Amino acid sequence: MTATTLVKEKGASPPPPAALADRARRMRRRGRAVALLFVFPALLLLGALVVYPVLFSVGRSFFDASGDRFVGGANYAEMFRDPATVKAVRNTAIWVVVAPSLLTGLGLILAVLVEKVRWATAFKLLLFMPMAVSFLAAGIIFRLAYDEDPDKGVLNAAVVSVHDAFKGTSAYPTARARPGQGLTQGRDGSYTTGTGVSPGSTVTLPMVGVLPKDLPRGAAPALPAAGRRAAAGELRGVAYLDFTPGGSGRPGKVDRRESGLPGMKVEAVRDGRTVASTTTAADGSFRLPGLDSGSYALRLPASNFAAPYQGVSWLGPTLVTPAIIGAYLWIWTGFAMVLIGAGLATLPRDALEAARMDGANEWQIFRRITVPLLAPVLTVVFVTLVINVMKVFDLVYVIAPGPVQEDATVLATQMWLVSFGGGNNQGLGSALGVLLLLLVIPAMVFNVRRFRRSQR
Repeated sequence: MTATTLVKEKGASPPPPAALADRARRMRRRGRAVALLFVFPALLLLGALVVYPVLFSVGRSFFDASGDRFVGGANYAEMFRDPATVKAVRNTAIWVVVAPSLLTGLGLILAVLVEKVRWATAFKLLLFMPMAVSFLAAGIIFRLAYDEDPDKGVLNAAVVSVHDAFKGTSAYPTARARPGQGLTQGRDGSYTTGTGVSPGSTVTLPMVGVLPKDLPRGAAPALPAAGRRAAAGELRGVAYLDFTPGGSGRPGKVDRRESGLPGMKVEAVRDGRTVASTTTAADGSFRLPGLDSGSYALRLPASNFAAPYQGVSWLGPTLVTPAIIGAYLWIWTGFAMVLIGAGLATLPRDALEAARMDGANEWQIFRRITVPLLAPVLTVVFVTLVINVMKVFDLVYVIAPGPVQEDATVLATQMWLVSFGGGNNQGLGSALGVLLLLLVIPAMVFNVRRFRRSQR
């Protein structure tokens, strides 16, 4: 029953249309006022935490470091004259191109593969767990993992283990010949006897510079080996540590308490050519049989004294940016996989089954059906990651050591360094902040439009 009918039943005249319209306007104004009252705290926080800092930074970018003198666009011109800022722009471009592309590709591959795993939920949880780690904590973890010392850095420990398994390593990187005992060092680090030796001779090769505790396991006393005589047509000798604990030994002579140097390579050289080679035994003894008569030189190759392989300089100037991007991938791969997996779950299964019935293999289905249908989701993930990598700060600041900080710097870290990290130039730092904002806005607008289109 309408209000007009009630009015007629009571015998009163209905209100004029103008009064009804005025009442409706008052109710709409009251509704707007109530809505504004509820929204006002959020608007206040948004203005205080976002709008005001943005406007203040824009205004501050037109003043000098002290903030007292107006310099116009000088700070913006200085940005592209400063080599450090140019390098930050270049590194940011590398981040924007490489990191989102790799993450989107990895997320897509993992999302497709996870569907075929029995424990898919547990696998997703495992990959998503790094998202719960703060960037500061992740930076500390990877700073330790990338440490150049194989005893500390897990990556270099693995690299050194693989390298040594295939190429081996020197047991005597600190060893050197005893001066004045007939061994001459070559330019390549090898040691050669200064005078020629003939088959049937026994030669002693005294070495120093090796701590007794660093001797290989199983090293035996060298004295018994020094007394062995060489047969005709062979050279015998002993390579030993010419050092007696307590200092009671004689230089150049094998004493009772001196140890042989096992595993050392010895070569017989004639006319500049190696004609025979062998490796010393546990007591340092070696034997080179089957030699023709004549004069030979004995050589200890440089490989005996090569410094141990120390792995890869992950945080050096060349690899520091890829290394930090690797840490970023570890954190965000789960995020990309979960979002793309959600899009994958909404795909029409009948299209996939129809393609299989038509004889398409899994690669063709993935390339021609799955990826095109997921294109909107992939685009949103990619653009979201682009916005995120433009603002990356914690990982770069924590992982990159001080000497290579400038080689790894991006716009966010450069803005902080210029403003507060020693530069004390808030004018130039504000200009960098405005530049970063201008770079992020197009990606944000694109993402908002995509969301609106998807809602419609």
